[in-house]
Amino acid sequence: MIDISERAQQHFLRLLSQQGIDDLSIRLRVTAPGTPAANCELEFCEPVDLVGGEWTIECAGFNFHVDGDSARWLDNATIDFEPTATGGQLNIRAPMIKGHVPGVEAGLIERVRYVLEAEINPKLASHGGRVSLLEIDADGVVLLQFGGGCHGCGMVDVTLKQGVEKTLRERVPEITAVRDATDHAGGTTPYYSKHEGASAAV
Repeated sequence: MIDISERAQQHFLRLLSQQGIDDLSIRLRVTAPGTPAANCELEFCEPVDLVGGEWTIECAGFNFHVDGDSARWLDNATIDFEPTATGGQLNIRAPMIKGHVPGVEAGLIERVRYVLEAEINPKLASHGGRVSLLEIDADGVVLLQFGGGCHGCGMVDVTLKQGVEKTLRERVPEITAVRDATDHAGGTTPYYSKHEGASAAV
């Protein structure tokens, strides 16, 4: 299921020995599996922390546990440690955790939502904002709702036209237009209250 290199095992063993706790192990879990926001998280784990559904890999001098619900997302995953002049870098490669990018055969809504979550919202998050899909009409017009720092932001028109719409129409050619359905007068925490600064999505 997971290939943990000898260098990674030695790295984990050093970390565990520094903690000075008997029977301490490492546990890996996937957060938000099957979505563009999926991520791998590692933590120290004592026997009392185990819930019973984990997959256990016996390594050199310690046990490595995989959260039971996360196991199916970690097929063909690899963990390696690359020493550097300043210490080293732990690399986890898990090609399945984000699920599959929707192909051209997928529905229009599925592909638009994927682009919003995978490309656009991570950029908007730098300004505390996000955007969600409300509907797509029969003519290919996408209707969006802005929230967070984008709600009432003075740069939202630039974000929509030069960032969101441009990206969506490049990734999903069937889209004919992108419109904002947000009532920006009700925004309580806009990132820019007037037309100043730069858009997060451009």
